Amino acid sequence: MDLSLSTADIEAQARARAFVETWLHPNEIACDERTLSKKTLAEIKKNVLRYKLNGVNHTIEDGGHGYTPLQQVLIAEQLGRATNGMWTVCWKASTPLKYGTEKQRQEFLIPINQGKGRACYAITEPEAGSDPSMVKTSAVKKKGRWVISGEKWFVTSADASHVILVHAHVDGDPKKPTLFIVDKDAPGVKVNRIPKFTHNYLYEHFEMTFDKVTVEDDRRLGDVGQGFDLTKEWFTETRIEIAAHCLGAATRATEIANDYAAGRIQFGKPIRDFQAIEFMLADMAVDLFATKSMIYRVGAELNAGLDKKMQHARASALKLYASEMAGRVVDKAVQILGGRGYMRENPVERLWRDVRVDRIWEGTSEIQRMVIAGQIKKRGLGIYSGW
Repeated sequence: MDLSLSTADIEAQARARAFVETWLHPNEIACDERTLSKKTLAEIKKNVLRYKLNGVNHTIEDGGHGYTPLQQVLIAEQLGRATNGMWTVCWKASTPLKYGTEKQRQEFLIPINQGKGRACYAITEPEAGSDPSMVKTSAVKKKGRWVISGEKWFVTSADASHVILVHAHVDGDPKKPTLFIVDKDAPGVKVNRIPKFTHNYLYEHFEMTFDKVTVEDDRRLGDVGQGFDLTKEWFTETRIEIAAHCLGAATRATEIANDYAAGRIQFGKPIRDFQAIEFMLADMAVDLFATKSMIYRVGAELNAGLDKKMQHARASALKLYASEMAGRVVDKAVQILGGRGYMRENPVERLWRDVRVDRIWEGTSEIQRMVIAGQIKKRGLGIYSGW
């Protein structure tokens, strides 16, 4: 069994690490304090292209770089080392766009991957979170055009986007979930408010209303009723990506804590020599080891053509374990650093705030457990215990 990374894998990993350390780490505090200048952000974006970190989930023909699934994991892991969700500066077209028509491919997929615009995803609503069948946003066809009405919450990166992928139910029927590509500045699209969250991410998460927004039929993405399948595939991809981000964040926090414990002298010796501290570091190291083993294994399975149902099952296990692992590890890092770990100028404090949402978005830990339990019922325990 060959567990080594290829030369191409290592090069992709190294490029992502160099980008993070050169362009993201020095600007984290400014991002957290909302003082990051437009000039600096523009320079960072130029370097997204230079380091080949745009459209990482798409083929060269679609404006990406043709990275393998494992390479995407390696890149996401390194990007996850940055605080304040600065990884989101590395744009990519949402997965469902690759299933669009040739016109949609030329108008949205390829340009977005190239950095000419951006799309965000609108699915969550006041009454619909973990259960997408509760979506109330409707799309009704009138005279050959679609009229969309509803309210969406947590529209991530809406401020940086020019189009929105809106998950709606045709005729209000939950059996007809469908995606539509909507211009953010279209008549009837309104920003209700921009909530403040525990984290201070690079981009915002809008609450929006779609008030009788009219779009042509060529803005329908996929078939009527195909929306949930497209959204589920997007969830699968983002859950794996979040798991990799969590691994990167936890690794950085552990490195900082380990270095601090070696240099902090109390009672005449480094605090790492006290069992209370060294046991925490040991637990953190094991958590990293286990998580990296899981994520890299799944990356290799994806390279080998893992089928979509298995991808969905694996993605839930990865996100559940990695997100809860990151919470444990980063919290221990804060504890090891003591008061310094509670200062916003310290990366571990910012990571501590950042990783909390990873147990919530793109499916809560409770939803992941439901998926995992359902997979065991359908396919048997071997789906997770086998090799």
